[in-house]
Amino acid sequence: MELHPAVDHLAPLLGTWRGGGRGDYPTIEPFEYTEEVTIGHVGKPFLAYGQRTKGADGAPLHAESGYLRPAGDRGLELLVVHPSGIAEVLVGEVTETHFGLVLMLRAGARDATGGANGGTGGADGGPTGADAANRAGPGGQVVLAPTAKQVDATERRISVDGDTMRYEVHMAAVGEPMTPHLEATLHRA
Repeated sequence: MELHPAVDHLAPLLGTWRGGGRGDYPTIEPFEYTEEVTIGHVGKPFLAYGQRTKGADGAPLHAESGYLRPAGDRGLELLVVHPSGIAEVLVGEVTETHFGLVLMLRAGARDATGGANGGTGGADGGPTGADAANRAGPGGQVVLAPTAKQVDATERRISVDGDTMRYEVHMAAVGEPMTPHLEATLHRA
C-alpha cells in the first residue's frame, strides 16, 4: 500500500523502534525503561502511533496510542490517548534537516506552571481545575478524564536520524512547572 502524499515527508518515522530510556519527575523516583514504538499507515493522510514501555523487571509501565496528522506544509498534530485518562492534542511543526526530521509539539497552556496563578487559573480569574487542563493553549490541549491526575501541559521533541530516534518529553503536572520527564533513544527494528 502506498503512503499518502500528505504524509510522504513523515516517511522516516515509519517502522518499529526499540530501545531504552529514563524517566524522572519531582514527585517520583527516577526510573529506567525499555520501549517499543510502532508507526504505520493505511494509505490515508495520517500515521498511526502505538507505544509500550516496560520496567527493568519486565513489568508493563505505560502504553499510549494515537495518530500523527499533517497540518499544512510544516504543521503537525499528534493525538495521543493514555489509559490513565489523559488525552493530548499536541500541535507543532516538523522540520526536515540534513540528518532527518525534528518534530516539536506542545499541548496545553504555554504559561502552565502548575501553580494557582501560573497560567492554569485561580486567583487571577482564569480557569481552574479540569477547565484549566482542558483549555486550548498555543500548542493544543490536554484533556483529562474525571479520575485522571492533573496534567496542565506537555511538550515532545522527537528527532529521527536514519535508524535512530531520540525523544524528550517535558510536562507540567500535579502542581509542578514544565519539567523534563522522559528521554529515550530507540533504534529501528
